[in-house]
Amino acid sequence: MQEAFFTSKQAAEITGCTLRQLQYWREKEVVVPTISDTGTGRSVYYSRSEVMELAVMEYCLGVGLNFEVAAATVKRLKDEGLFKSSDEKVPQRFMLWWDGKKRKLELVRFDLEKAIASLNQGRPVIPIWLDVIYQQLVKKIQK
Repeated sequence: MQEAFFTSKQAAEITGCTLRQLQYWREKEVVVPTISDTGTGRSVYYSRSEVMELAVMEYCLGVGLNFEVAAATVKRLKDEGLFKSSDEKVPQRFMLWWDGKKRKLELVRFDLEKAIASLNQGRPVIPIWLDVIYQQLVKKIQK
């Protein structure tokens, strides 16, 4: 994806989110787009990385995570600079897996052996493959 900005409507169409979801996530400061004042009102634009954040949030909710866990996952990925897919050094595949000691879902690098072991113990594993989500976005934008 080249550096570009998208209106709320375009971002919603690309990610499959509703305009209301975008507004709610903006209000809750999960994904905060650029807002510019114009002579007659405000214009909201999403950057490429913000559209990626929206797509990850939508994915997390789509696999059944509640709002708080989905938002925390997006925040952690964002804080670690992991929405910048052009950096090859950044790992692109993660998973949420149940940490029995902490008794909560933890975001970790994807590890097939760890995932299988967790599933064999009846614990949840939710893949979050940023590279796949990114490629899906690229295809939608190119249409």
